[in-house]
Amino acid sequence: MSAADVTIDGLSDRWSTRRPTADDAPAVTELVAAHQQAAKGSSGVDPEAILGTLAGYGSWTRRQVLVHDGDRLVAWLSVHDRAAGRTLVEVTVDPALADADSAEVAGTLFAAGERHARDIGRMRGLRTTLLDSGAYADDLRQQGWLGAAGYTHTRTWLQMSRPVDPGEAESLPAPRAGVAVRQVRRHEDGLPVAQDLQTVHRVLEESFQDHFSSYRESFPEFVMRLREDPGHRWDHWWLATVETDEGPRPAGAVVSSVLRPDAAGVEGSYVDYIGVHRRARGRGVAKALLGTVIGDAAQRGRNRVGLEVDADSPTGADGLYTSMGWVTDHRTQSWHRDLDL
Repeated sequence: MSAADVTIDGLSDRWSTRRPTADDAPAVTELVAAHQQAAKGSSGVDPEAILGTLAGYGSWTRRQVLVHDGDRLVAWLSVHDRAAGRTLVEVTVDPALADADSAEVAGTLFAAGERHARDIGRMRGLRTTLLDSGAYADDLRQQGWLGAAGYTHTRTWLQMSRPVDPGEAESLPAPRAGVAVRQVRRHEDGLPVAQDLQTVHRVLEESFQDHFSSYRESFPEFVMRLREDPGHRWDHWWLATVETDEGPRPAGAVVSSVLRPDAAGVEGSYVDYIGVHRRARGRGVAKALLGTVIGDAAQRGRNRVGLEVDADSPTGADGLYTSMGWVTDHRTQSWHRDLDL
């Protein structure tokens, strides 16, 4: 047995299992693309992101296993130690696999994900953790496996996209009076000023306190996770301020990234995070931040801006996005399970 081999309890001898390496990236990319095609009718896998998850920055906080049937890759388990008290469990199974085989592999991998999550939680000294997984809204197969593994469907998300016109950079309305948006400051070497990064983190944490499934993510965890994305750029972070009697105060923040080229070979932008502090809501801060991302995308020659929004958002964010030209491409679901350690 090589150092890469790993045992998955309960899996029959037909399957071989091992840890992934960088050389597995093409096969895993094909597996994920096939899963997406079957689940939602299209695929948009970023090979760089897959490689980073398997063997780059993204691998540092993950426990991963590949399942093979002979030379054929049939499944991938990723257990991500995202933050204290939250573990992401992702199980991807080849849609061409027979139903009985798929159920065996998926069930065994979800059980292995639970064991890894217990290990991670105990190493952190926790008493409980949240298992966080998901499915496409039309993927009844994945949803069945999640239910069988003890997960509950907790939320639906709209995956939205907006086309960008090259001339929009000059036509977008300016922020309202008293609202200003600026990039996170950077040093001469291009690295960001730590104080601004900490302000972005604090504003986003405070903005999401009253949102669904809010949880505390430490500053190092937040920055490290965003840097794992191959589309991450420091010049895609912005801060918004509002004028008050005490002077300008932080009011909102947006973090975006680069989307890989589409079928036409053109890149896009993606809104990873946007948050407006409660004290500044109703002053047009979110619209100003979104306009900044659209204008930046237009200036860079990109053709779209994507984002995700809670379908049941108490802030009515989906209405704002729709009014600014976003349309829903597909829906995804969050499935959660509380795990006592």
